[in-house]
Amino acid sequence: SPTFLGLPLMALALTLPWILFPTPSSRWLNNRLLTLQGWFINRFTQQLLLPLNLGGHKWALILTSLMVFLISLNMLGLLPYTFTPTTQLSLNMGLAVPLWLATVIIGMRNQPTAALGHLLPEGTPVPLIPVLIIIETISLFIRPLALGVRLTANLTAGHLLIQLIATAAFVLLPLMPTVAVLTATVLFLLTLLEVAVAMIQAYVFVLLL
Repeated sequence: SPTFLGLPLMALALTLPWILFPTPSSRWLNNRLLTLQGWFINRFTQQLLLPLNLGGHKWALILTSLMVFLISLNMLGLLPYTFTPTTQLSLNMGLAVPLWLATVIIGMRNQPTAALGHLLPEGTPVPLIPVLIIIETISLFIRPLALGVRLTANLTAGHLLIQLIATAAFVLLPLMPTVAVLTATVLFLLTLLEVAVAMIQAYVFVLLL
């Protein structure tokens, strides 16, 4: 993790978002920001837990918190002179592995037959059974890696593209102003895309968990 003035930027960027969230008050009427925040969290939780049975609803708090946390980290990382912790594979694997392991262990503990049944699809021909079990086991263990790498790769690629196109626009400005303006337009559109990616990647991460 890069350090600045002896402070690890990872720690700084991870703690900062929590300061920005408005805390709900005990009053009956809230301000617009709080109402919007509450509406968003309610809608998201409802969307996420629709396909799950009632037993899975006790995960609502941790999953929604993770979603809000990732969204805020990804969005804040798009501001100039900020460091995005979610572009570091170490952080993403640190989030993905324990949560994935938790789902696997809880599945094994609560419904061992159903959890192990996922390793072998129904109606498989007998000769294919050992091969399929091996393939499914490997795919199960690759899942946390895929989760972490997806988040890292998408955000890093976006940041790199923005960096490269911004540099191109600066270099072209004295040489070819018209091309520079076009490049700046592309940069603006790409920034909009990156804002969408920052939100979607947080959602996808939580959804796949």
